[in-house]
Amino acid sequence: MAHMPGLVLPAYYLYYQSPVKIVETSDGGARVWRVSIDTGGWQENNDLFGEIVFDVGGEVFRQTAEEFVQEVERFRAHYLVGEGPIFALYETVQALRDVAEAEGRPLTPKEQALIRGIRQRTFVMFEEQLRAAGDPGADPELAT
Repeated sequence: MAHMPGLVLPAYYLYYQSPVKIVETSDGGARVWRVSIDTGGWQENNDLFGEIVFDVGGEVFRQTAEEFVQEVERFRAHYLVGEGPIFALYETVQALRDVAEAEGRPLTPKEQALIRGIRQRTFVMFEEQLRAAGDPGADPELAT
């Protein structure tokens, strides 16, 4: 992948509702990491580079790091099932959303802030587990 003027890395995207990040390599290139729907870990998928970078719009959306962290955790909570503290926190977020829906109202600002904070925390926890397991795409510092 050649150097592209104007492309600042890392860059974060939502690609067909799947979180994708493009990070710089030590030699000045780029690597594309997509969240696995099966494990929540990072899968290298460099073939997406051109489609994402050149086709922003439609089903490709650029995100800030903060938006990206929230989307990664929304994605993981939706597709993954498991036990332990991370999944208990995912259930807490869902319970907050369920109560608001049952009451026929949007989330309050306080509930929205709580969910953002929980997702930031679960992102760090999940990424730390991935890093400990050797996932080269893991980046717990992104949420700090």
